[in-house]
Amino acid sequence: MAATKEQSIGDKLRALHSLQLIDSKMDEIGILKGELPIEVGDLEDEITGLKTRVTKMQNSIAEIDAEILRHNTNIKESEALIQKYEKQLDNVKNNREFDALNKEIELQRLEIQLSQKKIREAAVAKESKDEALSGLDSKLNQRNKDLENKKLELQKIIEKTEKEEVKLQKESDKARKDIESRLLASYDKIRKTYRNGLAIASVARGACGGCFNRIPPQLQIEIGVMKKIIACEHCGRVLIDESILAPQEV
Repeated sequence: MAATKEQSIGDKLRALHSLQLIDSKMDEIGILKGELPIEVGDLEDEITGLKTRVTKMQNSIAEIDAEILRHNTNIKESEALIQKYEKQLDNVKNNREFDALNKEIELQRLEIQLSQKKIREAAVAKESKDEALSGLDSKLNQRNKDLENKKLELQKIIEKTEKEEVKLQKESDKARKDIESRLLASYDKIRKTYRNGLAIASVARGACGGCFNRIPPQLQIEIGVMKKIIACEHCGRVLIDESILAPQEV
């Protein structure tokens, strides 16, 4: 919203500086909270991934258990067949039947040996996957604890800063009403350009307080007399002379 009365350049610069002080405090709160939501989000993503891995590992172990069960069943079936064939040996009528039954018995014994070998291999694989699953469960439990702590920490910060944020937002809205729309648009654009949100920089020791590049002496004089609004030729921030700034309560 444009200002309702004509302002001097000095008044415009002071208004911009006052707004910057308010917005910088809001930025500080945002930074304080901003890291925690990111951490919470990262933990939630990691936990989702861990849960997926746990499920896959559990399914893999279940498949191994099913495989072991199948081999044990095969062993029992082979043992039953061996008993059957051994009984039949008592009633054979010729050598051909005797040899055929012995061949079947030997075949079933080989089946038992093969199944036992498969069971041993599966047991080794299961032991390895059980250890991996235990590690995943442990990591998942720890990440859940970390997430709970981070959420609690974030909640405390939100509760602590909520009133201050509301207060600062009202002050920012009020301060913006005293600044013409053209300047506000430039101010907002510059703030978005830099991570620290600094759009108004004072000249200290002959340098821009934003990018720390040297300001030519003649330009420093022009900034000090406040006849026009001057931007840093290096970073584009609006420059103000720190000597004209009276202490302000925000």
